[in-house]
Amino acid sequence: MYRSRDRLVIFDADGTLIDAFPVVERAFKLHGMDIGELKRFQRRRKLLKYIGGLREFPKNLRQQFDKGNRKRFKRTLTDVYRDAAQPFPGMVELLQRLIAAPDIRVGIVSRNVTIDPEETLAIVLGRFGIDRAGLDFLRCIPLGNGKAPEFRAIREGYGINPLRAYVCGDEYRDYTDANTAGMQSIIASYGFEDHGRLVGDYNVPPELIAGSPPELTFRLCHALDLVAPGNAHGMEI
Repeated sequence: MYRSRDRLVIFDADGTLIDAFPVVERAFKLHGMDIGELKRFQRRRKLLKYIGGLREFPKNLRQQFDKGNRKRFKRTLTDVYRDAAQPFPGMVELLQRLIAAPDIRVGIVSRNVTIDPEETLAIVLGRFGIDRAGLDFLRCIPLGNGKAPEFRAIREGYGINPLRAYVCGDEYRDYTDANTAGMQSIIASYGFEDHGRLVGDYNVPPELIAGSPPELTFRLCHALDLVAPGNAHGMEI
């Protein structure tokens, strides 16, 4: 039924591999806006995520509803992201470990909203020694699109059993899209949605949530029978 015995790992970028919040925060400030602190950002509903809460809304509204301002903001966000975005601790080493594994297909599916987002992510990864060519795929989809069709297309393209395929993301939609594609998931609560929101609002099982980059690394490597980088003796985190 499946022509390959490879495993598959699909990463989200922002909030999972890359600590994107400081980049967004800096771009907001350069345009006279305020996104608020990370904890409140993580708990906002989707509609208000980038408009702000009650404290930030009046300051941000005029800037975000002007088309010219939105274009200038996107240019600023792109420049800041390419120059300053940083992977979360241990994520570079994790990617390198997976790229080096001969029977693991690994890549990124992202909703990154910068200009030419695939190039943006390639530039950031390249600054930390990850060559885009080392990944099996790097795909960015429009903000409103679901990832499930992309997940399924990648898995079917490599002929991999869905039970040998993993999605690592940081939002409830990564969890539901993985489920829709019949795949396993590990969801980070250190990214754009916190643990309480993932569990309380979206019913993501706590057993599938990683509270830190080292925890996500350990859980994924354990599932793949790999020793986690920085955890040479395989000790639980």
